[in-house]
Amino acid sequence: MARGKTVRRPESDSQARLHGTAIEDYALIGDCETAALVSRGGSIDWLCWPTFSSPACFAALVGTCDHGFWRIAPKGKVKESRRHYKEGTLIVETLFETAAGEVCVADFMPPRQRHSQLVRIVRGVRGSVRMRMDLAIRFDYGRTVPWVTSNSELRAVAGSDMVVLQTKAPLHGEGATTVSEFAVRKGQTMTFTLTYCSSLEKIPRESSPRKALKETKRFWTRWLGKNTYRGEYAEAVSRSLMTLKALTYRPTGGIVAAVTTSLPEKIGGARNWDYRYCWLRDTAFMLLVLLRAGYRDEAVAWRRWLLRAVAGAPDQVQTIYGISGERDIVEWEAEWLPGYENSRPVRIGNGAAEQFQLDVFGEVASALARMPEAEDDIRVSAAEVQVALANHLCEVWRLPDEGIWEVRGGAKHFVHSKVMAWVALDRAIQFVESRKDGERDAKVRKVWAQDVARWKEVRTTIHKEVCAKGFDKRLNSFVQSYGSKVLDASCLRIALVGFLPAADPRIRGTVEAIEKKLMTNGLVKRYNTRQTEDGLTGGEGQFLACSFWMVANLWLIGRKDDARALFERLLALRNDVGLLSEEYDSDVGRMVGNFPQALSHISLIHAAFAMTGDWAPQRAGVDACGDVKSVKKSGMIRDGGGKGTTKGRSKRS
Repeated sequence: MARGKTVRRPESDSQARLHGTAIEDYALIGDCETAALVSRGGSIDWLCWPTFSSPACFAALVGTCDHGFWRIAPKGKVKESRRHYKEGTLIVETLFETAAGEVCVADFMPPRQRHSQLVRIVRGVRGSVRMRMDLAIRFDYGRTVPWVTSNSELRAVAGSDMVVLQTKAPLHGEGATTVSEFAVRKGQTMTFTLTYCSSLEKIPRESSPRKALKETKRFWTRWLGKNTYRGEYAEAVSRSLMTLKALTYRPTGGIVAAVTTSLPEKIGGARNWDYRYCWLRDTAFMLLVLLRAGYRDEAVAWRRWLLRAVAGAPDQVQTIYGISGERDIVEWEAEWLPGYENSRPVRIGNGAAEQFQLDVFGEVASALARMPEAEDDIRVSAAEVQVALANHLCEVWRLPDEGIWEVRGGAKHFVHSKVMAWVALDRAIQFVESRKDGERDAKVRKVWAQDVARWKEVRTTIHKEVCAKGFDKRLNSFVQSYGSKVLDASCLRIALVGFLPAADPRIRGTVEAIEKKLMTNGLVKRYNTRQTEDGLTGGEGQFLACSFWMVANLWLIGRKDDARALFERLLALRNDVGLLSEEYDSDVGRMVGNFPQALSHISLIHAAFAMTGDWAPQRAGVDACGDVKSVKKSGMIRDGGGKGTTKGRSKRS
């Protein structure tokens, strides 16, 4: 999709079903505890209150207008609309042009104080424009119609939930929807503030929308001012960093994978999952990009969330946790919702939390090793967690697992999982050896020395096994699982995590095989769904994170022109406000999967750092036979350290 494209507002009726609003037609606003999606047509079709994982009160995105929405737009025909984020902020401004004039609708969520608020400011730009507001609040994912009363403000109550609308606009009811019709001339404004609170509380005092606008602008511009990235892709990196900040649950530091549930990986299909939780596998690259971009406070908060989440018995480590570290994430289906463009089912919760996924141990170990000096003031020792997880891994690494893609077709010996088991031990060794000299207790030092000796032995064994059983000589590529002939894009991470150097011919062979077999219309699929028994029906789009991993690999193996061309193609797929979903369906030319997707934006930032020479893979100096050598002899910087280069390598390759 071309950036900045002017589009016509789709014709709509407040009581009708949605008319197939494309995923890329939404922009994100949020207060770092929850977030909303607002369409080009001025309709907020998704909002979970009071947190990311709470039930939605606007669920039209995966249902119909009967399941909750909030639209503000011109009443008559719209010639065209265009929108943008105010520079350096998460404030969306949508400009509607009509025959009678032009109007701007600014949408934002102020930094949360006591209550969460959503503010909409309508401003006349030219002429006089007649406007219409339609508000349908539906709690519990569109299932519960609240009791609505109006006094000096409008109140919608159901059980413990209450939403309050404060505005000077005239209001009246039409069926189960609150409606307002008004006009704005040039220079005039009309404001709307929607506040969530408990029905047991007093009505919040009316706040100033203009003051909230200034505070929101100040919050985001100050935050973005910390960004240290100065490369040629500064605009894309900045918007991606702000998206990650918006996906952060500020009270705990947890970062959700996306703000939505059940946006399909293929329109009409059943590959629909709830991503409003925190994935351990996002931890390592998340910390990397935050630290590289200068956001140490966010990195520390994310690391502390991680320590709290995984604290406990090592054999109880999950792949997914709630925003506060909750472990109970029961998956169920909201049968009353028809799904996005009739893509059923709509799932709430995620059953993958109960899967055994070996790769998460590598992600956790990498994250903890990346900031060994961070203060752990939450009564959970990072060192003890690292040691316990590594010792447990030595006992379980030989077991099959469900893998990075959380397949539901049975456990296998996935190559990526084994590689990440190697990473877990490698980073644990680094972590403990960097701390043991400062440990006062001689007994602890002795125990750690015994642990490290064992880890090094197992690390070598894993490396040899993966190279022997995970690489197919006829395909000249690493494969999805031991003995398989199926390719998997997760093998693109082998060089990125330092398991083998990018110069190794097996890495180049893997990159070329994936290019040939898994790239469609220039984008990378995770795997061939027809060849993989993943327990699911139907296909999916191309996975955007995998495509960014391909960019980094192409750059590392010296194909820099190809890397740049693919990166810029991926940037062109962002919507007009710079956001990416999980996947892209090149057959129909549209985004699919949950939106906006943290992993897509993490991988975008990571690829940008790779191409500006500010990052190189961390290595443990492993030769082709699998023998572990000294890290110090490799001359390679660690991807968790400060900025730097390899020996004899310029900063910009």
